Amino acid sequence: MRTVGTALVEGLVARGVDTVFGIPGVHTLELYRGLAGSPLRHVTPRHEQGAGFMAEGHARATGRPGVAFVITGPGLTNILTPMAQARSESIPMLVISSTLPRHTLGRGTGALHELPDQRRLMESVALWSHTLLDPRNLPEALDRAFATATTGRPGPIHLEIPMDVLALPCDALPPPAAPLAPARPDPAAIEEAARRLAASRRPVILAGGGARRAAVPLRALAEALDAPVVTTVNGRGLLAHHPLSVPASPYLPPVRALLREADAVLALGTEFGPTDYETYEAGVMPSLAGLIRVEIDPAQVARGPRPDLALLADARSAAEALLDALPLDPRPGDGTLRATHLRDAARATLIPAHQRALSVLETIRATLPGTPLVGDSTEPIYAGNLFFEPDAPGLWFNSAMGFGTLGYALPAAIGRALADPSRPVVALAGDGGLQFTLSELGSLADAKAPVIVLVWNSNGYAEIELAVREAGVTPIGVTPSAPDFVAVARAYGLPAERATSLDALPGLLRQAAERGGPALIDLPTAVVHGT
Repeated sequence: MRTVGTALVEGLVARGVDTVFGIPGVHTLELYRGLAGSPLRHVTPRHEQGAGFMAEGHARATGRPGVAFVITGPGLTNILTPMAQARSESIPMLVISSTLPRHTLGRGTGALHELPDQRRLMESVALWSHTLLDPRNLPEALDRAFATATTGRPGPIHLEIPMDVLALPCDALPPPAAPLAPARPDPAAIEEAARRLAASRRPVILAGGGARRAAVPLRALAEALDAPVVTTVNGRGLLAHHPLSVPASPYLPPVRALLREADAVLALGTEFGPTDYETYEAGVMPSLAGLIRVEIDPAQVARGPRPDLALLADARSAAEALLDALPLDPRPGDGTLRATHLRDAARATLIPAHQRALSVLETIRATLPGTPLVGDSTEPIYAGNLFFEPDAPGLWFNSAMGFGTLGYALPAAIGRALADPSRPVVALAGDGGLQFTLSELGSLADAKAPVIVLVWNSNGYAEIELAVREAGVTPIGVTPSAPDFVAVARAYGLPAERATSLDALPGLLRQAAERGGPALIDLPTAVVHGT
């Protein structure tokens, strides 16, 4: 008999899902009934937080919603943090949970895993949360969930199904609704934007995560305008190693100077969030002359700097349309010279500790070209967010900006590697952050995903301790003991080594990559900083 649970699995497969992350429980048995006979791969994390971060990392690689199965109550509250991370970073995610049987909902009788109002709790982080009470509404619920997660500004969705509804008979589902086409800009607005850009003499392009899939037209547009392209954290790699690329934070003084001097600024797929534009202090961004803002979310246009001209559109569609509207012959100018000067000036502003951390990132990139680097909130990630260029878009992402959670790097890297196992993924985490999800080393061993865990080991919360001391506060609670990470990894059956010098790091990275499976490298910060 086809039940709601088995029909749901069929519906996920029909919508292109190939992997689900979850921990089975008695409250989700009916979700798992159809898994064994389906093509879906199930990955078992050690904690629902890991499931959410894995789903988020998987979605970044595929562009499709990452899917997680969780039980009602604690399973759902455990995945709230990853959902908030996905909301902050505009990453599509679908969390499917059980909830209590219909006759118990809202009664407050103290049933196992009961929450006062589970769906209302999820509405604080989800773009849409829905309780399925009738099997006949399952096709509509799935269509709406996928459409909401992936169109407009993407984000997390929650679909909950009472335990008794999961077991009800269900008809075969119709084919999924046709996907919505990307929003296309108004032709008159494109013509006006192209006219203004063509008339400018010092144009600059700002590109964020919303432009991740617009690399080809963005590159051609930058060349046509001879405009330096400043990329935010989630936009890094869009013009990888191009003469016009400026992989530097808009917070840095030389970048702010460039923006202050520009007579036209084209912003593509960036929300102008303070974690990108005012990283360590408030109110430092200059006013942007001639700002043309391309934004998929109309509400976001009302936030941040007020544009001279706003285009409601998908970044790729807008870039292609602008390119078509500009003169055919690229305009000669000083864009390459400005970008070169800016790269040098921006890098020179980094403090010595960040310069040394950046050299480690560049060692990873040179040793393993084209490797995704997934980061937690830790020193080299902070440094790279200020200045670092990966080899392609989507190869640099982390949790240090936006929501700023810890424990992200390892599970997100597992999700990323499972989506594309053709190359290793480096998960770079501090010893403090890694301990938030250290148990996911077991998930990594089970999945055999090609993830190299690089531990930036300062034996404590070094960045937090520095901030505490600078504030004149007596440091308390900033030196939690770290385990022997090499021994822990080996206890899970993973190859693990400790780097005794920076010169040894390339060899350890190559050795791990050549094995083709998971590995861990412990890198003491004393080795990096010579302390």
